[in-house]
Amino acid sequence: MLGQWLGAAVEPSEDDAPPAVEDPQPVEVPGRADALAGADAVAYRTTFPDPRESEATRATLVLEGLYGRASVWHDGELLGEHDAYFEPARFEFEPSADNEVIVECRRPTDGFGGVHETDLLPETGRVPGIWWDARIETHGPVALVDLSVTPTLGEDRATIEAELTVDAAEAVDERATLSLRPEGFRGGAAMERARVQAAAGERVTVTREIEVRDPQFWWPRDLGSQHRYEVTAKLDGAERSATTGFCTVALDDDGLVVNGQRARARGINVLPSDDPEADVAAVADANANLVRAHAHVPSPSFREACDEAGLLVWQDLPLTGDVDVDPERGAELADALVGACRSSPCVAIYGVRDDPEAPFDQPLGSGRIARSRLRWRAWRTSYDRSVDDEIAASFDTDRPVVPVTGPPGTGADAATLYPGWDYGRADDVDRLLDRYPGLGDVVAEFGAGSVLDRDDVEPTAELAERLDADDPAATQREQARTLKRVGEGLRRRDADVLAAFALRDVRPAGGMGVLDAGGHEKPAYGALADAYEPVQAVLDAAPSPGAVGVSVVNDAAEPVEATVEWTAGDRSGSFEVTVEPLASESAGGLKVPTDADEVVLEATVDGERVTNTYRL
Repeated sequence: MLGQWLGAAVEPSEDDAPPAVEDPQPVEVPGRADALAGADAVAYRTTFPDPRESEATRATLVLEGLYGRASVWHDGELLGEHDAYFEPARFEFEPSADNEVIVECRRPTDGFGGVHETDLLPETGRVPGIWWDARIETHGPVALVDLSVTPTLGEDRATIEAELTVDAAEAVDERATLSLRPEGFRGGAAMERARVQAAAGERVTVTREIEVRDPQFWWPRDLGSQHRYEVTAKLDGAERSATTGFCTVALDDDGLVVNGQRARARGINVLPSDDPEADVAAVADANANLVRAHAHVPSPSFREACDEAGLLVWQDLPLTGDVDVDPERGAELADALVGACRSSPCVAIYGVRDDPEAPFDQPLGSGRIARSRLRWRAWRTSYDRSVDDEIAASFDTDRPVVPVTGPPGTGADAATLYPGWDYGRADDVDRLLDRYPGLGDVVAEFGAGSVLDRDDVEPTAELAERLDADDPAATQREQARTLKRVGEGLRRRDADVLAAFALRDVRPAGGMGVLDAGGHEKPAYGALADAYEPVQAVLDAAPSPGAVGVSVVNDAAEPVEATVEWTAGDRSGSFEVTVEPLASESAGGLKVPTDADEVVLEATVDGERVTNTYRL
């Protein structure tokens, strides 16, 4: 229904009048207007004919992913404002024969821009605008504006609370039907009715609990099936549906517990992407069962894909770095975020602030002196987390909330660990965890960067300073070794949650991704996938000529009896080992000959074989 969009950088409007849109150019909406990169305020304009079939039909402009401090005008009249991009912006309007809509988006100034207000993303990835959807909805006198569903598990009763918001252009006194049905599995359907009374021009919200008999859990992949339930509301010819599922999550001193069962989470951080469904598939294919939305909120399609794929979601507030924020504004956004995610069973953890301090923004190198510098920087780093704790306390959710994610020295609740990149070597992961007990329980980030062989683009200054851009293949091999060694080391040390950084490069010349910006695999992707096999045989140290231990890690809920066969050059052998659930067990040792090119471990459990290859 909406026509071609035009966009331009503008001087922000200072009153209720729309900004002057001078020299506009065609832009893709929804999406990011690359040509407007760097602008602090952007206006988008479109025209369209009357979308209604009759004058009795009502029209609503819906904008999703409306990033920044936004104001919206229709035919010169201010419809309203919006400042939380992860909530849909809905504006009812009276169409004319020829309609004009202008949307002004300014960069946020409240500190809650997250990664979109950092140089972690290129300017083209953070242009204020309408990122996810722009549409006109037409409806009759009675409109179902929203259907929110919240699953609740009691001691002896399971319910889904349906909250239905109705906008009535004319008086209504009817009963809405709320039907429940399982998606793709056998289970008890149910139906309830809720009386809706509203005067003409009134908006009302009604709630009704739907009891679920014999509720089935939604499980992360490898632990069970992803059972979900669809609730459909109908009233006066209007209809709206929502999907949810039952999943409980706890994270405490005893570790991660999902649906009352101890579990381990192996994850990957994702940054904003134009193809969230492809990102979810790539995370799942890497043997991960968790994805962290790093300091931003992805589109609803991302959570829907995670629900289907069985990926737990660590969902951050859009807050990163040492920026001053108002805790009341933080509480307001926390409430909006929980409201947006409440129905998604995949959302397992909420994060408040990412990396409040950067004590290791300059790499330290390796060796004894570097280790002393690491201890010194961690010791002298201090951070006042009181605002983050206040915001964390405001989350109205039964999910765990992580107030601070950060490097050693910040007193963080979840660690960012970069041995082999910011300091030391990847093999220092064990020494680091010995030095800082508990640091490896919940690890929100680990990883390393690499560059690509591209003649048309240059790597960022940071990558160029750290890496040899003349030998891209060597940087990619080292990235793969680092992620593999640190990931396996964390698993051997019984990390409850770990997440590599990051899935995809955001620039074409390279970055921290295990995929390049186009989604193609780097060597690190396969290395991480091997390290993330739920049951895997791993070396206890980086492979080199000489003796090295072998362990088997088991993220399954049951004990496993594994046979481990190994080959190193012209030598080979095998071990038998039993590993308890969510544990690691030494399987034995091997000796790598000086002329070996690689070490291959092959673990067999119940006839299934998993291979892990180390190149020297």
